[in-house]
Amino acid sequence: MTDAVDPQPLGRLARPRLYEQLVEQLLGYIESARLRPGDLLPAERDLAERLGVSRATLAQALVALEVLGVIDVQHGTGAVLRHRASVASVIKGLREHRSRLPDIVEARSTLEVRLAALAAERRTDADLAAIDDALRTMQAEIDDGDRGAHGDELFHQAVTGAAHSPVMAQLMAFIGEMVLETRLESLAQPGRPEQSLVSHRGIAEAIRARDAAAAADAMQRHIELVSDVALLQ
Repeated sequence: MTDAVDPQPLGRLARPRLYEQLVEQLLGYIESARLRPGDLLPAERDLAERLGVSRATLAQALVALEVLGVIDVQHGTGAVLRHRASVASVIKGLREHRSRLPDIVEARSTLEVRLAALAAERRTDADLAAIDDALRTMQAEIDDGDRGAHGDELFHQAVTGAAHSPVMAQLMAFIGEMVLETRLESLAQPGRPEQSLVSHRGIAEAIRARDAAAAADAMQRHIELVSDVALLQ
């Protein structure tokens, strides 16, 4: 008679996060409705009512899908399907995204704070013009009801260019896709586009004044601001 072997104890299953549940339901809808790339999803109000969640909660789930490239949220149009993805691949992508957020913030702090200081020391009139153009673009987007993501991207590109550091510019380009993930998620937070624009203006003024220490400090505070992202539970 063989000795009895104690079975491995079973652990309690973790309840999926709300955003994962919402994402699963959204992907299920895309599948059942047989949507194809280029097709529009229903309006946010309609989707929120069907799912029994607030529009703010739904908006964060949609941003999660946008970050992963499943949909494209277009101002004035709505959420457009880019490609159909499996639930398993999307949930895996979401968890990987969440786990690397601290590393992205750390990389941005290391690179962009130094770039802001260098921009204050090395900027030209043409660099200031590019920075100002980016600020105007972001303001126009926000005034139009958009999140200002394009203007935000232009601003950080202009600051990087004003630093006149080719190697650091290459490093920023290398992490560009990961920074885009955080940009989309941050600007989806209520009131964040306006806060981010004010923060950008503070960085720009320090660069204009050739105050490297103030530019670095303003950029660090900006990264801390935009990294404060409320996660769905």
